[in-house]
Amino acid sequence: MTDELTPVLTANWADERAWKLTNYERRGGYQALRKALSTTPADVMELVKDSGLRGRGGAGFPTGMKWSFVPKDNPNPKYLVVNADESEPGTCKDMPLMMASPHTLVEGVIIASYAIGCRYAFIYCRGEVLHIIRRLQQAVREAYSAGYAGKNILGSGYDVEVVVHAGAGAYICGEETALLDSLEGRRGQPRLRPPFPAVAGLYASPTVVNNVETIASVPSIIDRGAAWFASMGTEKSKGMTIYSLSGHVKRPGQFEAPLGVTLRQLLELSGGMREGHELKFWTPGGSSTPILTAEHLDLPLDYEGMAAAGTMLGTKALQCFDETTSVVRTTLRWIEFYKHESCGKCTPCREGNWWLVQLLKKFEAGQAQQGDVEKLLDIADDIGGRSFCALADGAVACLTSAIKHFRDEFEQGMHIPAWELFPYERSALFAVREGAHA
Repeated sequence: MTDELTPVLTANWADERAWKLTNYERRGGYQALRKALSTTPADVMELVKDSGLRGRGGAGFPTGMKWSFVPKDNPNPKYLVVNADESEPGTCKDMPLMMASPHTLVEGVIIASYAIGCRYAFIYCRGEVLHIIRRLQQAVREAYSAGYAGKNILGSGYDVEVVVHAGAGAYICGEETALLDSLEGRRGQPRLRPPFPAVAGLYASPTVVNNVETIASVPSIIDRGAAWFASMGTEKSKGMTIYSLSGHVKRPGQFEAPLGVTLRQLLELSGGMREGHELKFWTPGGSSTPILTAEHLDLPLDYEGMAAAGTMLGTKALQCFDETTSVVRTTLRWIEFYKHESCGKCTPCREGNWWLVQLLKKFEAGQAQQGDVEKLLDIADDIGGRSFCALADGAVACLTSAIKHFRDEFEQGMHIPAWELFPYERSALFAVREGAHA
């Protein structure tokens, strides 16, 4: 089963002081940059296209194709923006990557900037993770000192400025157009599209916005070739990726494996569910993706496999919940998060999520009434697809999928409080006495 793991992005995480430039170079770091600069930007872009790399931040759009949308004849400067605002509940892959090996990202940023003809690149990071920001800033300084960034990189005549920007801590800024508004110094709110960022993004100029893992995958593709990358994964979902496994599992953590691996295989690698318990439901890509159940353990964790099951791969945040967990309580906590993080720009999202929380609290307290399940679905229908961004769609997805798979639990919420059906201390991962039933 260990053959399922393909450590590439995570290969150096256990190295001593892996974040330092000298240790990164010892493993061949920045050799991919040298290769890229020895060829043309068009060749680099074509190589990424041929590899089949798809965005690792959620939607899975082909990366090389996204780069090619940047207009060549636009007189405005071109920008690359890395979305490091990882905040999807359950997601934990970009932060450990930047903490353990920030130069993997920095090298990818410089190569990607070269490919799209960009002279200014921004890494937009969550403001709360100060330790990550400092590590990125240190890596960028080291890259400048070594001649990998700045003016006339490695004598090639190519210049690029790399800026680490700290956000102010808003989930909505993970949405690319809200991120761009925030980067410009305005309130982070989604923009109406078109125009798309590739045409009019940062400062109304052509902009490519990519996820951390997407950009961090570029150096290995340049170094080892498109065929090597495409040899992993499935027919349409190529390469390796980082899966975040959390919840009621024995050994939670990050597992780097080819796209198409199953949750059953990842659970075997993590030691399975906690002792004496079994899987009840799980999220394939964070709380904004429709939940799945134990029936879906053997589905391939790739873009097509998840779409066929009526959900999304998303950020590959596999939150696993056992039979002690209340679906009603879990859904309420998720919707409370979306209510709090809604930017308020769109009425359906701003008002709809508030009403969902009020109703779900009744279900949790066992005080719901006949017809309230239908009312939940009706409000969800008024929210989904009626907002500028996907925050509202994510809230609807977790709710409607919970009702689809566990409607009986919601109907029980008309008579019995959730904390009586599923005592919350039984599902707690911490603060459980030794030897007590957890």
